[in-house]
Amino acid sequence: MYQFTLSTDSTCDLYHDFVVENDIKLAPLTFNVEKNGKMTEYLDEFTELSQYEAFYDELRAGAFSKTAMLNYDAHFSHFTKLAQEGAKDVVHFCISSGLARTHEVAEQAAADVKKSYPDFNVFVVDPLTATVGQGALVRIALKCRNEGKTAQETYDECVSLRLHIQHYIVADDLQYLKKGGRISAAAAAIGGVLGIKPIISFDKEGKLFVLDKVRGVKKAISYIKAKMEKEGPDEHNYVFIVHTGNEPVANELADYVRTRFGFEPFVQIMGPVIGSHVGPNAFALGYITKSERNEF
Repeated sequence: MYQFTLSTDSTCDLYHDFVVENDIKLAPLTFNVEKNGKMTEYLDEFTELSQYEAFYDELRAGAFSKTAMLNYDAHFSHFTKLAQEGAKDVVHFCISSGLARTHEVAEQAAADVKKSYPDFNVFVVDPLTATVGQGALVRIALKCRNEGKTAQETYDECVSLRLHIQHYIVADDLQYLKKGGRISAAAAAIGGVLGIKPIISFDKEGKLFVLDKVRGVKKAISYIKAKMEKEGPDEHNYVFIVHTGNEPVANELADYVRTRFGFEPFVQIMGPVIGSHVGPNAFALGYITKSERNEF
């Protein structure tokens, strides 16, 4: 019998089968794809690799995707369902507060559900990250749950580790970042001409920023490897590699991790919510270090 229920929104980018097999309660976000003048809404709950591949193929063909925050009603419904199923303590993960107000909304919805279910308690973890970093913390929480730790113990451990997650995100086309308001139109145009690849990371407030800029994919890969040589993974041995339809680069980074550090990284394709903002052919690597993020 577990001490708590594990829950997360879909920006953790964990595969459907993993979520189901490990009894993780998922709250999917929505995204809208505009294609040939028509806007269609979807839930971020892909179950097969082909769905991810089709999504990025659509973006390559000219479709545009935009996302929306998981709102109060969706959180209230999600937590109410858990309470009705008998959940008492819940550890829930959401996207970084530096990217959206989801953490605040989740806490309010949980408090309102508690009015009807007094024994229902939600520990909302603001991971100060998303995708690979958020997924890493969910995996750590899963390990804590399976070891019999309480919700409070798990919450405290995840909060203590969140600033030790390093991120290196490389977008192939800066136009997607421009559309999302992350960089200016002028910067996107110059980057496209010069082949500039921004190395994007999360700061300590959970906001995205450009850590560095390099020219070309090979130099971006070399940059990530150099950072890992400077300080590699800590004793958790967690390295996460995600991509938006760029399997060759993901495999190259995975081979490096296996050879250099001697363990298997987690490799997967990025979900459509975060993928909408970085576009196709992007790739990212995240891992846990003893140093706090961006200190080396």
